[in-house]
Amino acid sequence: MVQFQIAEIVALAVTYLINLPFGYWRSKTKNKSREWVLAIHSPVPFVFLVRYLSGVPVQHIPLFFVSFFLGQFTGGKIKLKLEKKYAPLTKCLVLDLSRYLKSHMI
Repeated sequence: MVQFQIAEIVALAVTYLINLPFGYWRSKTKNKSREWVLAIHSPVPFVFLVRYLSGVPVQHIPLFFVSFFLGQFTGGKIKLKLEKKYAPLTKCLVLDLSRYLKSHMI
């Protein structure tokens, strides 16, 4: 049975959260374009750094792949949900959420 430390669980959660805005960005780019490749590969150094600094063993790297792709997938789903209700949207999750919050706070 695999034993998890708190640092490993936090590192997996951070990996997921890092990938949300990149998945949001990727969801509306042309498939296999330069921008699409950047949206997928830009968070990789951050995820590596999170894994390295948290001291997660190499055997848990497959879990980081799962967390990485779940973050990408969820970011894309957030974009699809927001598009159905609000328009126009940009490719930036932070900008779109801040516009949404400003419009609903007034």
